[in-house]
Amino acid sequence: MRIRTSCTLALFAVMACIAASTIHAQSPAAAMAISPELIARVQAAIDADRPRLLELFKDLHRNPELAFTETRTAGIVARELKARGYEVTTGIGKTGVVGVFRNGPGPTLWVRADMDAVPVKEATGLPWASTRTQLVNGAEVPVMHACGHDAHVVWMLALAKAMKSLKGDWSGNLVVYAQPAEEIIQGAQAMVKDGLFERGFPKPDYALGSHAIPGPVGTVASAAGVRMAGTNALDITFFGVGGHGSAPELAIDPVIMAAQATMAYQTIVSRSIDPQAAAVVTVGAIDSGNANNVIPDRATLMLSLRWFDPAVRDRMITRIDEINAGISSAAGMPADKKATRLMKGTAGPLVNDAMLVSRVNPSIAALLGAEHVIPQFPAVMGSEDFQEAFAGTNVPYVFLLNGVAPPEKFAAARAAGQAFPYANHNPNFFVDLTAIPLGAKINTVAALALLKLSPKVQ
Repeated sequence: MRIRTSCTLALFAVMACIAASTIHAQSPAAAMAISPELIARVQAAIDADRPRLLELFKDLHRNPELAFTETRTAGIVARELKARGYEVTTGIGKTGVVGVFRNGPGPTLWVRADMDAVPVKEATGLPWASTRTQLVNGAEVPVMHACGHDAHVVWMLALAKAMKSLKGDWSGNLVVYAQPAEEIIQGAQAMVKDGLFERGFPKPDYALGSHAIPGPVGTVASAAGVRMAGTNALDITFFGVGGHGSAPELAIDPVIMAAQATMAYQTIVSRSIDPQAAAVVTVGAIDSGNANNVIPDRATLMLSLRWFDPAVRDRMITRIDEINAGISSAAGMPADKKATRLMKGTAGPLVNDAMLVSRVNPSIAALLGAEHVIPQFPAVMGSEDFQEAFAGTNVPYVFLLNGVAPPEKFAAARAAGQAFPYANHNPNFFVDLTAIPLGAKINTVAALALLKLSPKVQ
């Protein structure tokens, strides 16, 4: 038996802010925006590259790759960065790519794009829709860029090219890097463990990341403080005794144990966590057996936890272990065959630096209009591992949420009482093509706001 459900990047609170028209204009007193002339040069540089960027995006979308298998995508990133004169290093954390552009004295900014897709069958019907499949645990699964990572890669490559063409307008070091395996919350830590900060790259003073969300194109959510929840990805395996489907009394059914656990986990948040604390326990997949008339000997549940307080995380894990032990024991399994727990990925909450937010928001507002920058919104239960690359380093970072939905679809959803037209990880998720050059402009303007500008453009 194989039951799968798609998880969703929970950015609903941000979209609800937009849908409820609770957008707050960024205060002009927070910081100075970069000059209109420099913004115009950014726009011109990216607009001139628009046809190529769109074709690159469509190609990446047609050819998605799951976590730690992003070899084709990584090859494209490396090729593009080498063509722009960046110092390129490949194979970090298996498929990660780093490009360095040294441009004189000044701060060092690191800019990330994540590369991996998700096991979702695309239903958009777009001419460039994915039909790709990959083997996962022996099964052929569909693969789709249902979270916008293809757009993230193009935004980063467009930024790298624009920043090189604008090198006379700023100084410092720019490090752009393509990270694998964000979806399974393992890629950032894999790159760090593979010597990301021991390979001679300029040490980061600041870091910049961004993510596609199903808000209208031209809207950016950028706020200080805790923005995203911490997360854990863990697998629970129940062991049983296999047998014939006609004689369940001669077997011990792990499918039943998995079903009992799935329901019992749902009481953790409602009965073991303070009602005022945020927590989520999601069972995203159950994997067990392969025949109608065979009771299998094991069943695995794939869980996702979300939290802001580590004590809440610890309480959820403790209760999961207690539930598992009770179910295994009640089923009659001996001590050496009790359920096991495998922690596959973990990340803490994402916390935007207030000073960096105050520096980038005015420039983004100058590009888009202040009414399109959302500097206040509730923290969301969606998670990231962008920040894990800088855990324990005291490197401040800012993470932008860029709208990619067609404005007319968003308006129609809002008129129907919905906060957004579709969710990330949904089979119908798609990035409007206008969001490709615009997202690149947003990120490039934000990067320039963090670097040392030449006197003529300050």
